Amino acid sequence: MQSKRGIYDVAIEEESFCAAMSEMLGRRNVSWRIIHALTICLTICFLQLFSAEAFVSDAFASTRAGGLARTTSMMKDDNTPESDGPDYSRSSHSQTRRGILRTASVFTAAHLIPSTPASAEVGTLPEFSDTNAILQGLTVNVADASQQEAMIKFLENGFDCKVLRKRIRGNVEETWMGFGPEQLSIPDSFQIPVSAFAEYGGHASICIRYDSSTTAPLYRQGDDAPGDNIAYLQLGVPGYRISQMVANGGKILDAYGLVNVVSPAGLPIRGIVGISPDPIMFVAVNCKDIKASRAFYEQLGFVETDVPYSRPSMGTTLFEPAPPKGSVYMSPSKNCMGVLLLPYPNKRKTITTNPAVESLNIVYKPATSDDAGTGNEELMLTDPSNLAIKFQSVSDFIAQEKVTR
Repeated sequence: MQSKRGIYDVAIEEESFCAAMSEMLGRRNVSWRIIHALTICLTICFLQLFSAEAFVSDAFASTRAGGLARTTSMMKDDNTPESDGPDYSRSSHSQTRRGILRTASVFTAAHLIPSTPASAEVGTLPEFSDTNAILQGLTVNVADASQQEAMIKFLENGFDCKVLRKRIRGNVEETWMGFGPEQLSIPDSFQIPVSAFAEYGGHASICIRYDSSTTAPLYRQGDDAPGDNIAYLQLGVPGYRISQMVANGGKILDAYGLVNVVSPAGLPIRGIVGISPDPIMFVAVNCKDIKASRAFYEQLGFVETDVPYSRPSMGTTLFEPAPPKGSVYMSPSKNCMGVLLLPYPNKRKTITTNPAVESLNIVYKPATSDDAGTGNEELMLTDPSNLAIKFQSVSDFIAQEKVTR
């Protein structure tokens, strides 16, 4: 704190300024004492503000250096010993409030974000440190090259989805699309707080699979979905273009508040205008027996949790309605996509399989090291709704994703 004697000395030095002010104003009847008092008040206010600014700057500087913040006098008397602390002269410290706020933001981020990757179960992302598996996405079949191209353009132009990677093996060509990197680690290009979340790792993907040896058509554009075990894939995006969906072979079912569309490959998609950490939110599955389906996914490590929403209304409006009564949302991790189990509305009708959907894709950490790195991508299961589920080990996924990106 500044001593009273120091402030008084500064005020005394302003006497000539007061006299000059009276002379300049040309008002001989202006009280010198009033001007003198105002000058002292302004000087004290200035010193207090300047000292507070220096205190904040010193606190951040010394804390980031690992030491305790120290308060240092801004102006020293002749009898005050020199300190080894920082020099807070006007030239060395002229921080504005914006600069202080920026420093505070960096300070907070540096303490919230770990400097080294956490020990994670699935990859090295901290978000997946509490799980042994994630639902990474789904694979969709297309019948020919034109349908493959239409599906890619449909997702690109209709939902701003991006091509992440490609692979050709024999007769099979695969294209992975999504809204951000799939890699199970923090990308080297990602920087806090500059980069957007779309540049972070761990995003889900839609794999478009084209087998040139297939001759039977899986879906004819313009028809309804070829099966109903998949109700829809929900995408929560900032915006979508219905005209581009139609132009690239999509069939609009309804578009009031949200859009329900059958993609050119035959996959039903529900588009929500909203903000979601990963726009690929979940797959809605029609179930004849909710209890049986829930028990099946529980055996795979899925946990029942709250339905995620991309709008602040939290399912109370037509723009993003809540699922019907009796629905169950399950996911292996709160930070990856999940499955929404829906009660099938027609109990007398049999659920039919959608041939356009190849599988849901789960990336998991094997129980033993002997099960990892086998390169076996044919481990498959089928849920009670006849939806295929493919399993891939973490090591195989990381190797494949890195080579094909």
